[in-house]
Amino acid sequence: MADECFAHPRLAALYDPLDPDRGDLDAYVRMAQEFGARRVLDIGCGTGVFALLLADRGIEVVGVDPAEASLEVARDKPGGDRVRWIHGDATALPPLRVDLATMTANVAQEITEPDAWRGTLRGAHEALRPGGRLVFETRDPARRAWEEWTRERSYRVTDVPGTGAVESWVEVTGVAGPLVTFRWTYVFAADGQVLTSDSTLRFRERQEVEADLTGQGYVVEGVRDAPDRPGREFVFVARRP
Repeated sequence: MADECFAHPRLAALYDPLDPDRGDLDAYVRMAQEFGARRVLDIGCGTGVFALLLADRGIEVVGVDPAEASLEVARDKPGGDRVRWIHGDATALPPLRVDLATMTANVAQEITEPDAWRGTLRGAHEALRPGGRLVFETRDPARRAWEEWTRERSYRVTDVPGTGAVESWVEVTGVAGPLVTFRWTYVFAADGQVLTSDSTLRFRERQEVEADLTGQGYVVEGVRDAPDRPGREFVFVARRP
């Protein structure tokens, strides 16, 4: 089930304007080049920013996401017809043979249920060719990133073309072990509508993730630092033997 910020058409249309700096994706573009990937599966592709960056470089991309509203935004972008968009998740993919599978930003952490997480890793494994790689990021729990998710730190007003001014902020609503729940609030100045979106992320320890990958048949090739959040995230590179 996709969160409202991805599944509600009005909020899906806001996703890119409210987060225009996607420099975090540069490292993934470089890894696609490093591994010589010609076919990529982008799991949790959202509004298609990363998938289209790859397609612009001549890479064959399949983007899968459970939020139809986000996929509609992706399809309508210039070049959207160059990507194969699939409504769903990695647990039920058609037959694929890709060189690289990716989960950028919060995607891996948004898969909170253990069975769904293992199913996602299995689905990616099946989609990869032998020797293909899975790459994804997850925040280091020791850095306690959620302590910075407050209204005071996050409040802003964004002038969105065609929509007008939108107020937005985030607040944590609960912490239970590795699960952190938070709520985004959006206020539309044009008509006063207030929309909210609740999300939960699972913060996994490095050893836990490595064990999960090994258990699903991967070889963990390395754990890198995230260039946009140095010392705050793990970037896993795992290979299908």
